[in-house]
Amino acid sequence: MGRTGAFIEEHRQEPSKEPVEARLAHSREFERRLPVLAAREQGARCMNCGVPTCHEGCPLGNAIPDFNDLVYRDRWRAASASLHGTNNFPEVTGRVCPAPCETACVLELSGEPVTIRALERAVADRAIEEGWLVPQPAERRTGRRVAVVGSGPAGLACAQELARMGHDVTVLERSDRLGGLLRYGIPDFKLEKSLIDRRVEQMRAEGVSFRTRVSVGRDVTVASLCATHDAVVLATGATIPRDLPIEGRALRGVHFAMEYLEQANRTVAGDAIEAHRIDARDKRVLILGGGDTGSDCLGTALRQGAASVTQLEIAPRPPEHRGERDPWPNWPWIYRVSSSQEEGGQREFAVRTLRFVGDSEGNVTAAECARVEDGRESPVEFGVDLVLLAMGFTAPEPDAWSGSQLATDNRGNIAAPWGRFSTSEPRIFACGDARRGQSLVVWAIAEGRACAAAVHSAMAAEAAASRAASAQPR
Repeated sequence: MGRTGAFIEEHRQEPSKEPVEARLAHSREFERRLPVLAAREQGARCMNCGVPTCHEGCPLGNAIPDFNDLVYRDRWRAASASLHGTNNFPEVTGRVCPAPCETACVLELSGEPVTIRALERAVADRAIEEGWLVPQPAERRTGRRVAVVGSGPAGLACAQELARMGHDVTVLERSDRLGGLLRYGIPDFKLEKSLIDRRVEQMRAEGVSFRTRVSVGRDVTVASLCATHDAVVLATGATIPRDLPIEGRALRGVHFAMEYLEQANRTVAGDAIEAHRIDARDKRVLILGGGDTGSDCLGTALRQGAASVTQLEIAPRPPEHRGERDPWPNWPWIYRVSSSQEEGGQREFAVRTLRFVGDSEGNVTAAECARVEDGRESPVEFGVDLVLLAMGFTAPEPDAWSGSQLATDNRGNIAAPWGRFSTSEPRIFACGDARRGQSLVVWAIAEGRACAAAVHSAMAAEAAASRAASAQPR
């Protein structure tokens, strides 16, 4: 465990950040890594509890007390090995994960949980700098072929695990670049894309093949993939955005958040956006939705020079602390301030959007809303030039498996039980948001890893059955 009594002697220390004015002038990451000595002191605060509830909070089952202790003891390479044993991309989760492990930490009861996420990033970044992230190709190839549809965190994690098991893996991505939501949904100021590129190169060296600009369901069918592969994994994400079908929805200037974020990320990557450009500069921006996507829109709009940004949430303002219905170690519904919300903008709670109003040329100019207080509604209007719908996602796009009769659940997600990940069609598996619905990056990685193990077991069982059948006397 860490140093005895350190959780009493040392306070929680968060990573420092660039001042708001400085970081709004660029689109690079602005949160700094914990210095080595500070990271060791933070690792020392871990008590190595008899029942480490942080494990329960982490979907990946990271050995959190282990790598905390290794950091404290200055054994960084061993800490990296421990972390990578359960997490394919800790440099990603160390940046964008909301850290449910921390809300499950025993020290959360005192309000100062161990800085697990910051330590995870510190370990992962040092592993990159020290050159510890080397390819791990399989010693022997199985000859079995797997197609993974989608290159988001679930698809990449699944593909890497399968390749390391010795299978020939091809990842198909409909976009021009790899990474899925990591590439075009999360801004560079939270996750610089060189991190994705580095992992992709590692996976190439491990034998994974990548094909971009291939839309499964249009350019190639799932049935044809099944005919040429031993298994197909659908990791397409839940990409159908939740819409707001109210009067004025069709006005110019009302967009889904992902339309806006993808363009912004492409611009940062150096792409030229000529037609239908969505830009917040000098505009009054209204964001509907208070989650991570809405926060990403807020930070992006501020960097683009928006005249004003208002973020609306339909739910009431959460309490500052856990309530009776949010007992530890569950993830609590409490008031949080994201890094983008630190930077500016206005937040409004318990506001319902009724209709959008436009000018004679069809451009949105206002949003008529209702503020809900004590069960009563009062009208409120916001002048707007750009509306971004960031209300989450509903289900995967069924076009990806058109021609197949895949069963879905009552929300439109692909029906595939946890543990087996097998769908209603033979040799077709599903994982990530396509299976569970919109969720966290850490859950996507966990699903991809577990699905890879299930696919490996299923192919091994099929091969064993085939051998047994061929051995039977004729």
